[in-house]
Amino acid sequence: MTKLPPRVTLHESTAEILRRCYRYESPADVLARALRLLANADGHLDPAGRITTGPHTGRRT
Repeated sequence: MTKLPPRVTLHESTAEILRRCYRYESPADVLARALRLLANADGHLDPAGRITTGPHTGRRT
């Protein structure tokens, strides 16, 4: 049996941003891109885009 991805409930303001700013893009694709950008900015991804392992030390400077 295939495990289904988690369901996400969007905050009203997030849903409005998706509707108004990204109306011609898939909401799932926009949210996936945003999550990758956030994880990269917070130092959770290595330069190749893989999740880093080990202790997290916070934002990269």
